[in-house]
Amino acid sequence: MGSATTQALAASAQALAAASGVSLDTARELFAAARAVGESSQLSGALADPSATLAARQNVVGAVFGGFSQNTQDIVRTAVAERWSSADDLVDGIEELAIRAAAIAEPDADVEGELFGFSRVIAANSELELALGSRLGGEDAKAALVERLLAGGVSAATALIVSSLVRQPRERRVRQLLTRAIRIVSSQRDRLVATVHTATALSDAQRTRLSDALSRRYGGTVTLNVVIDPAVVGGLRVQIADDVIDGSISARLADLRQKLAG
Repeated sequence: MGSATTQALAASAQALAAASGVSLDTARELFAAARAVGESSQLSGALADPSATLAARQNVVGAVFGGFSQNTQDIVRTAVAERWSSADDLVDGIEELAIRAAAIAEPDADVEGELFGFSRVIAANSELELALGSRLGGEDAKAALVERLLAGGVSAATALIVSSLVRQPRERRVRQLLTRAIRIVSSQRDRLVATVHTATALSDAQRTRLSDALSRRYGGTVTLNVVIDPAVVGGLRVQIADDVIDGSISARLADLRQKLAG
């Protein structure tokens, strides 16, 4: 990600957070905008062209997305007013704003946990992953499949995020899409997410102690996504962003074998 895109994302996210009346309809329209821009090289080029005047770029927004709510149009206009490193980065940026809008719209929903839960379902079902990731079949059909799978089991925000992302994978794997969405939602809510691999389920007390310890270490609220992994044998393997804390017995055994072999 280039420095221009980093700055553009930060400014656009701040504008979204300051907007009033952000709803799931706002998120739905932003996903539609990202899809429209991503599917048209002419449109993405016109909106991301740094040589075009701001007025020209914003006129394009009005012409193409005039049927959207004023709130959504204003958010997209804010995004195209920024300088992006590439047209693809602009598409990613609008998609990120859509995910953030969904998180804002349902602040009490456990969106990160629900996204993680669905990612584990995908990981355990190769046929489902293939069906959602295949280039064969229409994107609307994939979204309808996701909506049937999630019906009644997750929040409306999570269902919207997942169904929208499978409509516009842009050469990305489904689990990659979900992992990115989890990171974005956590960022919007000023939280960090730790993925914990353990051989056996953690009790509520253990989860609380671990979350509190990680929150103190990283200076912010840390939520846990727990993966039951028999290969761990004992102990825990914890990953937060690029940091890995491996206190598992399997890691110690691997280290011992390496030392003996050396």
